[in-house]
Amino acid sequence: MKNVLTILSLIMIVSCKKENLKTTKKKSSEDSIINKSISINRIDSIETIDDIKKEYANINNLLTLKKLDSSQFSYNCDEREGEVTLYYRDKKLAAVKDFYAEHSHFSSSTTYFVKNDRVFFIFNDETVWNFDEGGTPEKPETKDDIKEKRIYILDNKAVQCFEKNYSIRSKGNNKNPENISNQKTKCTATEFIKRYELILKNKDTKGEIQCL
Repeated sequence: MKNVLTILSLIMIVSCKKENLKTTKKKSSEDSIINKSISINRIDSIETIDDIKKEYANINNLLTLKKLDSSQFSYNCDEREGEVTLYYRDKKLAAVKDFYAEHSHFSSSTTYFVKNDRVFFIFNDETVWNFDEGGTPEKPETKDDIKEKRIYILDNKAVQCFEKNYSIRSKGNNKNPENISNQKTKCTATEFIKRYELILKNKDTKGEIQCL
């Protein structure tokens, strides 16, 4: 009888160990899947146009969902007043938005998408507004002429550039900008990169500075 009890005890111990092993393997597998799903959208290096598109989509989605930490500083230079917002993912710079307006009915917004402190994509839109036909002195009609630029960058060099032009009138009846096609243009990003480097020099600034 004693031997029987000993054998039964051993069987129970072995069974428990097998069950614990299965549970551990299952948890390990689940953790692996979770970790993979978290990191699947991350690209370690930007080497192709496809890499640029994927990483841009990832960061732009985080910007839209307001999932990134941020800091800001402003500047006032002659007739140009602007604000720079720096966005961080896991304490690493992911995007920079530089917006400024001038007294001459002009404004510009540039978003730099960044990986390892290097720009890989730039989206810029410039707006010039004027009074449009119609309306009254009390309620004038206006028209915004907008130019959008999309610049793909590899190793700090522009490799593909597109431009889109359209107008938005305050009286309505406007075309959907999404339905207007981009046109391939001559590629350059030199001035944008220079400005980005100036922003980096001031990225720890608090409050307002004069000129970038």
